[in-house]
Amino acid sequence: MKNKTSSTPQEGAACPSRCPDNSAFKQQKLPAWKPQLTIATVLSTFFLSGAFCLSAGVCLILSASSVREIQIDYSDKCSDCSKLRENSSNWNVECLCYINFTLEEDILGDVFMYYGLQNFYQNHRRYMISRSDAQLLGRNVNIENSYCSPFTTYENGTPMAPCGAIANSMFNDTIELFYNLNSSVIQVPLLKTGNSWWTDKNVKFRNPKSYNLSSAFAGTARPPYWQKPVYLLDEEDERNNGYVNDDFIIWMRVSAFATFRNLYRRVRRISQFADGLPAGNYTFHISYNFPVTTFKGKKHVILSTVVWSGGSNPFLGIAYVVSGTAATLTGFVITAIHLKLRKMYFQK
Repeated sequence: MKNKTSSTPQEGAACPSRCPDNSAFKQQKLPAWKPQLTIATVLSTFFLSGAFCLSAGVCLILSASSVREIQIDYSDKCSDCSKLRENSSNWNVECLCYINFTLEEDILGDVFMYYGLQNFYQNHRRYMISRSDAQLLGRNVNIENSYCSPFTTYENGTPMAPCGAIANSMFNDTIELFYNLNSSVIQVPLLKTGNSWWTDKNVKFRNPKSYNLSSAFAGTARPPYWQKPVYLLDEEDERNNGYVNDDFIIWMRVSAFATFRNLYRRVRRISQFADGLPAGNYTFHISYNFPVTTFKGKKHVILSTVVWSGGSNPFLGIAYVVSGTAATLTGFVITAIHLKLRKMYFQK
C-alpha cells in the first residue's frame, strides 16, 4: 500500500530567493501610527488650508500693490547712443543721454534703483558655466583649464581677469539721478555698496592677496568689452574694487528668465531726501555703454520701494490665492460626494 504524498510544501522548504525574511521589520509588523481619516478630518484639513492660503494670498497681493514704482524704458529714448553702440569700434566713445520725468507724489521710505534688461538670456548653459569660481576666490589658477573659453586669454597669452562670458558681458551703463528744484539742480545721493548678499561679498568673491590691487592683478588684462580693469571698477572707494565690487557680484548672479532686473543703487536718505524722494521734476543722466540692439533687447531704469513681502511682484500672492481656491473647491466637492453617498446608503 503506497503512502499518500502531501500537496503542501514540506516544513523547512527553501524560501524563494526574493522572499523577505520573516521579521517584524521586513514584514512591516512594527507598531506604527495609522491615522483613521474621517470625513470631519479630511474636510477640516481642506477648508483650513484653503482659508489660510486665501488670507495669505490676499495680504501678499495688497502688500505688493502698495509698492511705489516708476519704470522708464531708455533704450528707445536714447536712440542716438543706441545706434552709436551698434558699431563695436566706438566702444571708447562716450555717449550721454538725459531723460526727464516727474513724480506727482512723494515716494516715502527706502528707494531702490534697478536696471532692467529684456530679451537677454542668461540661462543658456554655455553662458552660465563660463566662469572660474577659483579665480573669483582670488586664487592663482590656470584659467585655460576652466570653462571660461573663449574669454580666457588674449592672443599674446595674457590672461583675462575676470574670465568668462558672464563677466565679459557685464552691464556697464552709468546712471545718475538729479532733482530739479526751482532753478537749481541737486544730485540725488546714491549708495553703490551694501547692495549684494553678505555671503557673496565675504565668501564667494575675494580679491588676490597683495599690498595693493594693481599689483595683485599685474600680468592680467581686462575682458574685451570692459572699459577699465577690474581693480578700477570704483575709483572713489578702494574697498569696492576687484572681485568684491558690488555691481560685479550682482551681475555674476545670473537670472533664470530673459527679462530681469538687478539692484543698481539705493537712495541715501540725507538732507531733503531723508524721507525718500519728494515730488517734483527729475532727470536721469545716463552714460550709454551697454548695447542691446544686437539681440533686440530693451533697457529700463526702475525706481521702487519695498515692503515686508518684497517688491511689486504679485506672483507669490496669486499662487497662494490659486492654491487656496483649489483647496476650498476640493473641500466642497468632497462634501457634495459625501452627502450624496450617505443619502444613497440611508435609502437602502
